[in-house]
Amino acid sequence: MTDHHTYKKVELVGSSPTSIEDAINNALAEAGQSIKHMEWFEVAETRGHIRDNKVAHFQVTLKVGFRIANS
Repeated sequence: MTDHHTYKKVELVGSSPTSIEDAINNALAEAGQSIKHMEWFEVAETRGHIRDNKVAHFQVTLKVGFRIANS
C-alpha cells in the first residue's frame, strides 16, 4: 500500500418524492452496488418538480468521490 490515496469523482442524480435527504441516499445506495470505496459526496445542484403548486419530486445532483483500489 502506498502512503497516499488517489480518488476519482463521478456525478450522480438521485431522486425522491419524499425529500432531498432521501434523494441523496437513493443515489448513494444505487451507486454503492457497483462503485466500491465511496468516501465522500458534495451536493452540486438541487431541483424539484412542481405539481398542483406543491413539491412533487426532488432531484439532487451529487459529486461522489471514491478511492481507487490499492491506493
